Amino acid sequence: MDTIPLDYETLRFIWWLLLGILLIGFAVMDGFDLGVATLLPAVARTDRERRLVINVVGPVWEGNQVWLILGGGAIFAAFPALYAVSFSGFYLAMFLILLALILRPVGFKFRSKVEHATWRAVWDWVLFGAGLVPALVFGVAMGNVLVGAPFQFDDALRPVYHGDLLGLLMPFPLLCGLVSVAMLVTHGAGMLVMKTSGEIAARARRFGAIAGVATALLFAAAGVWLAFGMTGYQVVGALDHAGPSDPLAKQVALSAGAWMANYSAMPWTWIFPVLGVAGALLAAVLLRAGRELPAFLASGMAIAAIILTEGVAVFPFLLPSSLDPRSSLTVWDASSSHMTLFIMLVATAVFLPIIIAYTAWVYRVLRGKVTDDSLSSNPNAY
Repeated sequence: MDTIPLDYETLRFIWWLLLGILLIGFAVMDGFDLGVATLLPAVARTDRERRLVINVVGPVWEGNQVWLILGGGAIFAAFPALYAVSFSGFYLAMFLILLALILRPVGFKFRSKVEHATWRAVWDWVLFGAGLVPALVFGVAMGNVLVGAPFQFDDALRPVYHGDLLGLLMPFPLLCGLVSVAMLVTHGAGMLVMKTSGEIAARARRFGAIAGVATALLFAAAGVWLAFGMTGYQVVGALDHAGPSDPLAKQVALSAGAWMANYSAMPWTWIFPVLGVAGALLAAVLLRAGRELPAFLASGMAIAAIILTEGVAVFPFLLPSSLDPRSSLTVWDASSSHMTLFIMLVATAVFLPIIIAYTAWVYRVLRGKVTDDSLSSNPNAY
């Protein structure tokens, strides 16, 4: 390992940061796709208006979904134990998300194949569900990270999951799901205001402002619940940050207020929850004022801050175990080997800038508003 220029502990921490960056990238980039789809029945009243809304995200959703693939790949490569537990234990929840994401392109392609009101209405509701369901389930999943998942490792380090889909739908995770829906609706409204005009943009401003205020209130409520009404997890004793990945080689205790320990140790991290609330409220104000790009940037800032708020709270945990706290996965005991993390870091350093540059180029090419003229002149429009 002497040939690897970064030590094991540093690489593990870097990959925790990268996982957060990829999660934020997905929530910001594909998040507005989900938000626009969720807003479809509210902002579009006629077939023409619905076509305009659909074509706001139709040309870009595939590229935006790359961030989801990157995130899943990063978990598989950098934290295989987390991948094994979450993708098997949360199988039905993942299936719901994948079903929704599969139906989304089907809805785009099939909606305009038949010029019949009922046919198009059915696919419009499919697109609405394909936006709402992932937004809700992703938020519920993030809430379950704070509550803890019912899994444990046996003596051979094989994960055993003891929960079911309904067990994930506890009050606090459902509150987190509502936070997710509200923040992505706010973000989607910001994109609609930028890309449309007239009645669609006016409705998007109105609903987006309401969603922005709801995001701030729901997020603040979740924070109060987390700080004063929830038991958190903490590692007892020393944990070898550079040792082998063995989740059972530690002791974990539950204590009230444990999720706030990192905020007490690093007071500067309070900037994240403050920005989460402030960004959502700012987005609401800017949407009402018709400030297109600033509103979209403010909602994106709120999304990043909300995700970082949870990241700081749970660190170093990746997924606590409510069944056997000792089996909880942390950054220091759930990672791949030293060499694997370094090779993947080099690959990421090469390809992530290419993805960002290509995405920026695509959005530059597709700049401007979606109008009736742009639809009629584009044979590939939905």
